[in-house]
Amino acid sequence: MRILRAGDHKRMPWKNGGGETVEIAVSPEDAGLAGFDWRVSMATVAADGPFSIFPGIGRTLAILDGNGMVLDIEGRAPVLLTVASNPLAFPADIPVTAKLQDGAITDLNVMTRRDGLAHKLVRIEIAGGKTVPLTSSTCLLLCHRGTLSFRHGDKTGALAAGDALLIENQAESALEIDGEAKCYLVSITTR
Repeated sequence: MRILRAGDHKRMPWKNGGGETVEIAVSPEDAGLAGFDWRVSMATVAADGPFSIFPGIGRTLAILDGNGMVLDIEGRAPVLLTVASNPLAFPADIPVTAKLQDGAITDLNVMTRRDGLAHKLVRIEIAGGKTVPLTSSTCLLLCHRGTLSFRHGDKTGALAAGDALLIENQAESALEIDGEAKCYLVSITTR
């Protein structure tokens, strides 16, 4: 179990050069954009344009801040994604174009290599105490807004906005959370 502090997240250019991403966690650690098994990142999208293509990768996107964007995903009807929308899963190796609704947005992006891994992304609102089941061997809890304290077994800690908690090899356990926060839980499983 590791706490990943917001100030330590790695900043890097988008694969297509159109912006900057904030890498929260990646596996293997220090993997590049072509060699990761899974990756969790945030990005600010300030202009309409195409998404980067990642062959063999599944992607899920959630809007963290801003007025939303319409995604035109090849083979699907356009979809409006807002902060109120559920996270949206789609292949990262097909053409996708984004059109902003009204100004820049910040998104949360989860990607896994489809030939060996799958993932799920859910939003969790914390208002007081909550028990969050951890059903996969790799879980990452991002505290997007607010603050929280946690207990996992005999380990405790706290997260502030932008911090994340990475828990590996702890499937079928639970995380006890207390605080006021808007969080996102990433669960990564082996196929």
